Amino acid sequence: MARRFTVYVVAAMLAGIIVGALLHAGIDDLVLRKTVAGYGSVVTDLFLRLIKMIIAPLVFATLSVGIAHMGDASRLGRVGLRTLGWFVSASLLSLTLGLVMVTWLAPGVGLALPLPDVSTSAAVGVATLNLKEFVTHLVPRSIAEAMANNEILQIVVFSAYFGVALAALGDRVRRLVTMIEELVQVMLKLTSYVMLLAPVAVFAAIAAVVTNQGLGILLSYGRFIGGFYLSLAVLWAALLALGFLVVGRRIGALVPLLREPVVLAFSTASSEAAYPKTLEQLGKFGVSDRISSFVLPLGYSFNLDGSMMYCTFATLFIAQAYGITLTLGQEVSMLLMLMVTSKGMAGVPRASLVVIAATLAQFRIPEAGLALILAVDQFLDMGRSATNVIGNSVATVVVASWEKEIQSPRGAGG
Repeated sequence: MARRFTVYVVAAMLAGIIVGALLHAGIDDLVLRKTVAGYGSVVTDLFLRLIKMIIAPLVFATLSVGIAHMGDASRLGRVGLRTLGWFVSASLLSLTLGLVMVTWLAPGVGLALPLPDVSTSAAVGVATLNLKEFVTHLVPRSIAEAMANNEILQIVVFSAYFGVALAALGDRVRRLVTMIEELVQVMLKLTSYVMLLAPVAVFAAIAAVVTNQGLGILLSYGRFIGGFYLSLAVLWAALLALGFLVVGRRIGALVPLLREPVVLAFSTASSEAAYPKTLEQLGKFGVSDRISSFVLPLGYSFNLDGSMMYCTFATLFIAQAYGITLTLGQEVSMLLMLMVTSKGMAGVPRASLVVIAATLAQFRIPEAGLALILAVDQFLDMGRSATNVIGNSVATVVVASWEKEIQSPRGAGG
């Protein structure tokens, strides 16, 4: 079944590319082309709405039950510290690799594209990323409001407190814990129904992008796109190598299990779309529910490895395009700044672009340079989303290994 699902999604991607290319070539009117692409994106938007409909109750149920099953507060604190320690290390790795790779590959040097005028606004806000607002925004005014708006960070904060309360009350709330565990099963079953629409959504998403942009744009940005995907491949290898150091050879069994969620995240350009399937596949790998339901939701809030790499890669690409050279001190300052601001990406629309806009302003790089990457951002977002799935899955497996919470595999994952 898993192999068939992957085949269907890949076939849908290829069909979407072909149909999109034919429509792009056959429609000369730019307005009509954009309209046709818009109709195609409706299907994808509906699919992603169905996924987001599931995410809030699933994150709440899995995280609160996971914490409740941790038992004593000392164990919860130990797991939390280990998780955050891995997240910080992975963040530094992602940001540093992005910086090193873009400096080495220099995709912005000698760019054969017209540069946007420095006075042009890219229409991407930066005000949403100051530290004060981010910290305040962590705590929901109402859990109902947080769930209605799919504010993952706020749901995580509430669920953590709720789970601690469940753990403290112990046997007195056993029935409530059982009910929440049953809610998890219901949401996962609902996910399996929604996933039946995935190939259709993938076809529509790819066809819409190619219809609007055409495949020619990939040639124009070949060095930039190719360099970024090469950097992602290096990051994948580094994360799996670190996982091997902790877990051993068994980390190799994780790769085929992640094929479905990675392909889904890549084709829809949404790591959220892959969350339920990732949770399921980690269970098949043998990670205990209490670890995966604790680490994975936190990862989706604080450990977006692909998105963080993109921040340094794209920022320095724009600087190279305008002939701006940053000193080593400035690059280190940028890396540290992104360590903080990137933690506010979860739940922010076009989050990577917002972070990049804030960084450009801080280092006096023309914000207009964002227009250079907007044209291909969708293609790059596909790789970022797939990488976020890999990064969070490796983090979950590593923490589970440290806690000796990996059992025998529950089923075939290939």
